[in-house]
Amino acid sequence: MFVNYPNGKRFIPRTKETEARVKNIKNNSFSNRGMTLEEDLNESNEYYRNIKMAVIHKKPTPVQIVQVDYPNRSAAVIKEAYFKLASTTDYNGVYKGKYIDFEAKETQNETSIPLKNFHQHQIDHMRDCLAQGGICFVILRFTRFDQVYLLEAKHLLTFWDRMTNGGRKSITKEEIEQFGHYIPLGFQPRIDYISIIDMLIFS
Repeated sequence: MFVNYPNGKRFIPRTKETEARVKNIKNNSFSNRGMTLEEDLNESNEYYRNIKMAVIHKKPTPVQIVQVDYPNRSAAVIKEAYFKLASTTDYNGVYKGKYIDFEAKETQNETSIPLKNFHQHQIDHMRDCLAQGGICFVILRFTRFDQVYLLEAKHLLTFWDRMTNGGRKSITKEEIEQFGHYIPLGFQPRIDYISIIDMLIFS
């Protein structure tokens, strides 16, 4: 099956050989990084669900099927598909009766988070969520320092509007430290962003 990304590039499944090569590169280059931000958040969300604290899931990436073969009447084989550009944010769910919606981004940049990592439709979605009283934010990781921050959407929107009005095209690390909330990495959950929400909303 051929799967294509929104930019037209074809997704090529990894073979055992390429998997071994990637694993070797990761072991040599990122041995202290641990898991990706997405993996850490997925484990954290699973922990929240298991202890009945919150129900939050990662939204699946929409796929547009282009070509399907029917080798027999009881089976269909997808031959070609495209990853569609997601229309909203990465995660959503419910906590203490409140709707939660957030995006997660990580960067190897040591001094800033580029705003090009976000899309206009995501910004519009966050504005809509805030207008309805939802809890909306972004979780940002500086991978070189393994530092994670929660930045409320209202601040992200301010920085986005600054860019659209001709200002800088990134959020500096100093600004994230000033307006965001540092989340120390733990064991269970790995990224305890719910404790930050409790402090901001329910304290």
